[in-house]
Amino acid sequence: MKYSNPFAIFLLLFTATLSAQTMDSTYIDVQIDGIPAGKTRLIGVFGDRNYLADSADVDAKGHFTLRRKEMLPAGFYTFLLPGGNKNFSILIDTDQRFSMRANASDIGSTMQVNGSLNNDLFYRNYRFQAAQDPELQSLSDVLRANPESSPEFQKAKARQEQILAERKAHLDEIYTTYPDAFFTKFKIGGQNPELTYPRKPNGDLDTLAQLMHYRGHFWDNVDFSDKRLLYTPVIGNKLRRYIKDLTPQLRDSIIPVADELIRRVIPYKDYFQFFTNWVALQYENTKTTVMDGEGVYVHVIQNFFTPELAFWDTAENLEKLQKHAWEMEASLMGKKGPDVRAEDVNGVYKSIYEITAPIVVVFMYSPDCEHCQKDAPKIVEIARNWKSRGVEFFGIGVNTNEEDWKAFVKKTGFPFTNVYDPTNRAIYAKYFVDITPELYVLNKDRIIVAKNLHAEQLEEVFQRELAKMK
Repeated sequence: MKYSNPFAIFLLLFTATLSAQTMDSTYIDVQIDGIPAGKTRLIGVFGDRNYLADSADVDAKGHFTLRRKEMLPAGFYTFLLPGGNKNFSILIDTDQRFSMRANASDIGSTMQVNGSLNNDLFYRNYRFQAAQDPELQSLSDVLRANPESSPEFQKAKARQEQILAERKAHLDEIYTTYPDAFFTKFKIGGQNPELTYPRKPNGDLDTLAQLMHYRGHFWDNVDFSDKRLLYTPVIGNKLRRYIKDLTPQLRDSIIPVADELIRRVIPYKDYFQFFTNWVALQYENTKTTVMDGEGVYVHVIQNFFTPELAFWDTAENLEKLQKHAWEMEASLMGKKGPDVRAEDVNGVYKSIYEITAPIVVVFMYSPDCEHCQKDAPKIVEIARNWKSRGVEFFGIGVNTNEEDWKAFVKKTGFPFTNVYDPTNRAIYAKYFVDITPELYVLNKDRIIVAKNLHAEQLEEVFQRELAKMK
């Protein structure tokens, strides 16, 4: 009988394993003591969305290996560990072959990294800040509990500034030593501008000037040529804060801020694609609570979703988007409300512009719409109460048929003109309606001054507009 050489078999297996590892572009070996066996899921980030990037099996000792032939996109990832309440994050760049060791009792503080500069820096910084956090929290409590003039406040403030200076010095040392590390770009990009304290002539803080300076420098630390940052929480969080928190949620405030930012990133295709799509989606009709927020949507579509700029989409899709924006454009606030002329329940043609009342409410509804059925009695009451005070309603039936429309008008007892056009030609590209009921308010000059309203909001608008006329 011929016996095999045990050492030769071991060497063969070892060589095969090593070769397999060498073939893997991504090889992340992890040991987390104290977690149960199961499956870990690797969650990636793009903009403000998370996605499942990969997964791996965890053995009973808390060990797992993530192996991939294709490299992970550079970015920020989080391992969701078995058991449901433990996780840890990593930075991925080109160094995708490394190992990590930690204890589940305190993963961040016990994490040891071998073979990845970015993750070594990530957890070095984590431990430094984690050691400061309890004292910073205690100092914040003191600051909130004492007046600024008190010795307790002044002492706590001085110590707080000292700790923050130490934190800044710690990061500055990393930035200087490793200027090209992804960790450096990641941390710098996430930093907010330092607050300034401009004063008015009377010595009061000029909060508007403070906001304008802060917003004006909000993106200074972001390198738009580095698309890796799009795969971290940095960009999504900053964009949402910049547009939603630092900008008044009024159409005429949002448009110039969003326009300037989008134009700034046109040379950086990945950022341009993300910013334009994000802003458009935030203010698309039915997805925004901002009155006339679709005006932002129309502006972004008309100016940036063009064949020359929107490289990611087809000419056919872009044409559909432009048509959709055009259909909405005529009914944006500040524009003159278009006239509508169609037949009423008696077959007589009626027109919005025939109404002489100072204020006109264009009310679009569908008999099959539950919200329309619910709001009908409210509309009837408001129309009756305000008719003598200069408000007239003009009802338009949509998405229905003549029989159902007439029956609905009769049942509800609308005390105002109602029209219906089975072809929809009378209202097409005039008063945009996506979800019924829809209400538009036109002033004495027939300018659209309010829209996207609930019935309960109408009277406040009437009072405001009538007061302007006095």
